[in-house]
Amino acid sequence: MSLQRILGVFFRYFYVLKKGLHQLSDLFYWPFVDILLWGLTSVWIQTYHVTDNLPLILLTGLIFWQIVWRGSVDISVSLLQEFWHRNLINLFSTPLKLSEWIAGMLLLSAAKLVITISFGSLMVYLLYSLNIFTVGWAFLPFACSLIIFGWALSFLSSSAIIYWGHRVEMLAWMVAFLFAPFSAVFYPVSILPEWARAISWCLPTTYVFEGMRLILAQGSFPFSYFAISMALNVFYLVLCLLLFRYAFEKSREKGLARLE
Repeated sequence: MSLQRILGVFFRYFYVLKKGLHQLSDLFYWPFVDILLWGLTSVWIQTYHVTDNLPLILLTGLIFWQIVWRGSVDISVSLLQEFWHRNLINLFSTPLKLSEWIAGMLLLSAAKLVITISFGSLMVYLLYSLNIFTVGWAFLPFACSLIIFGWALSFLSSSAIIYWGHRVEMLAWMVAFLFAPFSAVFYPVSILPEWARAISWCLPTTYVFEGMRLILAQGSFPFSYFAISMALNVFYLVLCLLLFRYAFEKSREKGLARLE
C-alpha cells in the first residue's frame, strides 16, 4: 500500500469540505440538532418525572414530525432530481406552467404522505403495541396542518435551490430541522427558555404538537390551537409560494441552464 496514494484520496475528499458551510452539515449540523432535541426531551422527562403515556407521546410526536419532514423534502428533492438528471431545461421548455408543476408536486407529496403514515403507524403498532390513532379523529386535521407547513418549508428551500443551484442542495434536508427544536415535537413549550418560546408560538407546528399532548392527557380537542395553526399555515405557504415564484422567474432570466 502506498501512503502517498492514501493521502491523495484523503485530501481529495477533505478539501471538498472547504467549498462551503453546507458541506459541513454532516459534521456539525445534524449532531447539534440531535443533541438539542433529545437533550431537551431528557430534561423534560427528568424535571417533571413524566411517566404517563410517555412512549405513546414520543412515538406519536415522531410520526407527526415525519409528516412535516415528508412534506418539506418532497418538492425540493423532486426539483433536485431534475438537476441531477439534467432535465430542468427539458421540463420547463414544454408548455408546462409553473402552477401545474406545483400542483403535481403537491399531489405527489400527499400520496407519499398516505404511504408513510400507514407504514409508520403499522410499525409502531407491531413493534410497540401502541396505537398513534389514540388521538382519534383529530389525527386528520392535525396531519393536514403539518403537511401544509411542510410544503411551505419545501418551497422555501426550493426557492434557494432554484436560484443558487447545487451549492445549497443540502437545504432540502436541513430546513425542516431548523424549526424542530422550536416546534416542541417531543416536549412541551414550557421546557424552552423564554426567548425560544416567543419563536415557538410563531410556528403552526407548535400548536399541533401541544394540542396532540393535550388530547392524550385530557381527551379534548383544542379548536383554538388548530385555528391558529391553520391561519399561520396559510400565511407561510402563500409567502413561500410567492418567494418561490420570484426566485424561479429571476433564475429563468439568468438562464436555467447554468443550474445544471
